[in-house]
Parts: sequence; C-alpha cells; structure tokens
Amino acid sequence: MACLNKCDTTRQPLKLLLVGPREEDYFLIRDVLSRHRQSLLGSLDHAYSLAEVQSRLDQASYDLVLFQYESSDQMMSAALQQLRQQGRTIPFLILGEGPPESELIDSIGKGTCEFVGRNEMGQESFLRTIRCAANLHRREEHFKSAEQMLRKLHSAVEQSADMVMITDSAGRIEYVNPAFENTTGYKREEVLGATPRILKSGEHGPEFYREMWRTLKAGGVFRGVLINRKKTGESLVVEKTITPIRDAQGCVTNYIANDRDISERRQLETALFQAQKMDAIGQLAGGVAHDFNNLLMVISSYAELLLDGTPEGRSRRHLEEIQGAARRAAELTRQLLAFGRKQSLQVQVLDLNRVLQDIARTLPRLIGEDVELRLQLGNGLGQVRLDPVQLEQVVMNLASNARDAMPCGGALRFETRSVELDDSFVQNRAFVPPGRYALLEVTDSGAGIPPEHLPHIFEPFYTTKEQGKGTGLGLATLYGIVKQSGGFVWVYSELDHGTTFKIYFPEIRGKDVVRTSAVEQVEDSPLRGTETILVVEDENSVREPSCEFLRRVGYEVLEAGNGQEALDLVKTHSGPIHLVITDVVMPVMSGGELAKRFVHVYPEARVLFVSGYAESIVKDHRILDLRGNFLQKPFSLRGLAAKIREVLASGPVGCAT
Repeated sequence: MACLNKCDTTRQPLKLLLVGPREEDYFLIRDVLSRHRQSLLGSLDHAYSLAEVQSRLDQASYDLVLFQYESSDQMMSAALQQLRQQGRTIPFLILGEGPPESELIDSIGKGTCEFVGRNEMGQESFLRTIRCAANLHRREEHFKSAEQMLRKLHSAVEQSADMVMITDSAGRIEYVNPAFENTTGYKREEVLGATPRILKSGEHGPEFYREMWRTLKAGGVFRGVLINRKKTGESLVVEKTITPIRDAQGCVTNYIANDRDISERRQLETALFQAQKMDAIGQLAGGVAHDFNNLLMVISSYAELLLDGTPEGRSRRHLEEIQGAARRAAELTRQLLAFGRKQSLQVQVLDLNRVLQDIARTLPRLIGEDVELRLQLGNGLGQVRLDPVQLEQVVMNLASNARDAMPCGGALRFETRSVELDDSFVQNRAFVPPGRYALLEVTDSGAGIPPEHLPHIFEPFYTTKEQGKGTGLGLATLYGIVKQSGGFVWVYSELDHGTTFKIYFPEIRGKDVVRTSAVEQVEDSPLRGTETILVVEDENSVREPSCEFLRRVGYEVLEAGNGQEALDLVKTHSGPIHLVITDVVMPVMSGGELAKRFVHVYPEARVLFVSGYAESIVKDHRILDLRGNFLQKPFSLRGLAAKIREVLASGPVGCAT
C-alpha cells in the first residue's frame, strides 16, 4: 500500500458504482465520502442485479466499480464484457472478508486492481485506495491515448502526399517521409545526417538562403517557393514551409519542413503566361497587319499598273522585283497572323517541292550564315493536301530547332521523295495505313537529342531549352499539323551525330489533284467586264489604283471614301450598280453596316468585302462568308478582277442582318 501514496495527485470528482446485495456497504461508503469530501470529491451509485449493472454502465461513465465479494462472478464477467463491447475500460475493486488466493488471482486477471477488506471501508486508507486506483487508470488511459495519437501522427506523416523533413537545430537531416523519397529520388539512408543542401539547384542566390536562415534563427516560420533539384538532376519546384520546434524551455531543438511539389502547377502557370503572351502578340499582329497590308497594297498596285504599260527590258524587271518583294512581304504578314492564331486555315493541294523552294529563300536569315542549307528534291513527287502556312510553320520550326542544336554551325538538309509504305513497313507501326506518301526528311548535324527526352519531344510545353528560350510548342504544333493532314512523323537521333525528322504526307494523284494555285487561277480567269462597280475605301492611295485598273478593263466605276458617302452617292445615281467593293473597317460606317443598308436599295447587287485586318477582326463586323465574298489585302489587281467575276456569278451578299 506504500506505493498508493504516490498516486494521490488528482482532485477531480470521481463517479463510483457499487455492485452487490449488501445495502449497508452503500451507506457506509457514502458516509465516508461525505465526511472526507475535502480530500476526495465523489458520487456513488448502487446496482443490485446484473440488469441494473448493465443499465448503469449504458447510462453513465464511471471511474471505478466496487464489487462486493458476495456478488456473483457472472455479474463481474458480464460487466467486463459489456465494457469491452463499448471499447471502454474501468478499474475494479473487490470488497470482502478475504477470498481464497486462487479466486483473488482470477479476479485480478479479469481487471480487478485491488482487494479491500470490509474492516478498511470506514478508514481514510480506503479513500486513498479508491483515489489511487482511479488515478492509475486515468494515467494508463492517458498513456494509451498519447500512444494512439503518436501512431496517428506517425501514420499521417508517413502517408502524407507532401514531403516532410525534420532536421536538428544545425540543419542536419534526422527524418524524411516516403513522399520525400518518391519525389526526390533519394533514399532515407542516403540523406540522414546530411543537410538539405543536397537539393540545391543553383537557381537561388546566397541572399535568398541568408534571408531564410535569418527568419528561422529569429524563431519565425519561413514560407516560400524553392526550385530544388532531384537526384536525377531534374528541377523540382516546391512550396516550402519551415517551422521551428521548441522544447519545454522554449529553445529551438529541431526544424520541420513541409514541401509540396508544385512543378506541374508552375508548368501550367508558365504555359498560361505563354498563351497570354501569344494572344497579346496576336492582338498586336492584327493591328500592325492592317497598316502594313494597306502600304503593301499601294506598292503592289502601282507596280502592277506600271507593268501593264512597260515593255520588256530593265525597267520591267525592276517593277517585277518590286511586285515580288511586296508579295513576299504579304506572305510574311500572313505568317505573323497565323502565328498569333488570328488567321483561319486554308487547306490546298500543294506541290511540296515548289513550296519548299519558296520557303528556302527565307531560311538563310533564320538559320544564319554558318549553317549550310541543302535541298535534295525528288522527282515524281505526288501533291499533298495542306495549308501552305501550316507547312511553312512545320519547316520553320524544324529549321529553328536545328539552328539551336548547331550553335557553332553545321549542315541542314531538306530531302523529299515519294515512298510506298507496304505491309512490311506498317506492321510494327500502329495506325499507319499502307499507301504512297510524300516523304519530307529533315536532317541536321547538331548535338542530337538525349534518349530520355525523345519520348516527350512532341508533348505540349515540353522543352529541353533554357528558361526563356523555348515554349515547348514548336514540335507539338508540328505533330498536330502532320496528324491533321493525315500524315505521320518519326524522329531518329544520336548524341553528337545529329537528328533526322521523317514526315510522311499522303500523296494525292490522278483525279484527286485539283489546281489550287492562286496565280494559275488568276491567269486563267476572265478579267474584263462592263458592269457598274461602287468602290468604297477610306484610304485614297489604296482606292485610286484599284479604280484606275477596273476602268482599264472595262468597268464603270463609282468611288466613295466611306459608307455614308456611298449611301449619299447611291441616292443621286440613276443607273444600276451591280457590285459594291467595300473596306470592312472604316470611319463613320463599317462595311458590314453599309452592305446591310445597300441591299435595300439594290437587292440584286453583290458585295465584295476587302480588309487589311485579320480575319478574326473582320468576323466581328458580322461578315459571314469569308471565302465567297471576302478578299484579304494586299491583293493583286488581276486577283481583284478575277474575284469580281467570281462574286458577280455567285449569290447575294453575305452579311448578318
């Protein structure tokens, strides 16, 4: 009983249950509790039968159960079983005259912690026994609860999806969880005793780490985004929180770091920023294109007018060079609009060799003088169905990547040939139908692509270039263009031996071949006419050469500087007007609004819209048929004449009402 004095530490009220038939024990214990309530606060309930015991245990939570020795063993077993079912434990005391030793041992095995003789129940030692039994049980329960909580915390940290690292006060690693191992590639035994410097990427300067340690040494919590490096050398972007752990005296003994991998989120944010930047470029391109296209329109129109009256000779060749330069500049504008996704795509049947020859004229400026460009164009090549701007984008992307792979110069070869892909070729390549293909093979002599990167090069936003030097969209765009055209692309690369891209486009032969060259169409189209045409254009330098040319080829031409002038002119004009050629975006009144009002006066007339703005802006002005009654500036005067004949032979105006 000497040990019981050490248990006398709790002053919380105790709730007791007496089990047994002897009512005098109930009054005796209650009297003792009443007389010594200064040293022990407690309440006492009495259960006479097994049913009462079960009812009491269901209704209340007791700190201690007192069993009279006369109560049956069945009652004690039933009470124990009921408590186990409820997930509860309560200490028992046996009150009696001293049972045999064997029975005492058996009772203790069932949960009894002490035996008290009836002659002790009126003494103060009885209260100490009660208090000690209850306190011992409470301590055991506290230890069990603490142990369970520790197990939960350990499981939570071990199973956390975030990386957890614990270091000592000097920063030496004492613990890392499985998420740390899985994410960084380091095993626990590799990092224990080391410092977090093993993860340094070199992306942060010394001042960043000094500020971090300044915060931690001052007892604060550090929060920030770090770029670390995995064991494989890959970058790892983490959202980091480092918290000091203090002992009872308030001294920092450890640090716990919680890291969340946000590499994918950062990649998506970068991609979003890039997309926003691309959209801004597209908006800028759309605005610049209008003014640039109008200037090119003036240059090309006057050059074409002069060509009509200039005989063969030096002057004519000079004018042809001017006209050719304006045409190439117009193509550059179209490329810029397509790059900004402000131009709709136009699929055509193309001669791959001819398009490559045209593109090759601009490649030296892109790849530099120290890269040798070679063209090996095969004979008998079938035609392909592609958007010429998309094809040019494919070639430009491959040339740009090749240039980056050859910083000290090298060779870039474009080769074409017609190939037959038979069953023996396609059997190991899923989704490749056999047939004839036009093969475009692009080979550079650069550094090559590392094997671990090859499976990912066509993934959007995947790039091996330094930050800020690549978007990760070039090859993904290439892949999409090729697949959209019904083609296939494969790449072969060896380190220090260059890279080869093989692109297969389905060939179109025989009846499938359609003449789509704009130049050929213009040359074969009739240019002359006698109809009356109203030309509405706010730029005089653009309107005047167009009107002069149309008069030369037989048309009667009326001119107006904006939509309102055109409507005023119509009111005073007594003859027919067969066609209105109107700019789309003009001051006072847009071309779309003019067309809507004009058809009320001349319902049988046709309308041809022209604009130097991107097609996306033109669509905003409710122009519906961009293929049937729209002409993008700059256009040739012969091209205008051919379009006029096409529109006059077509249906009514294509404008939203």
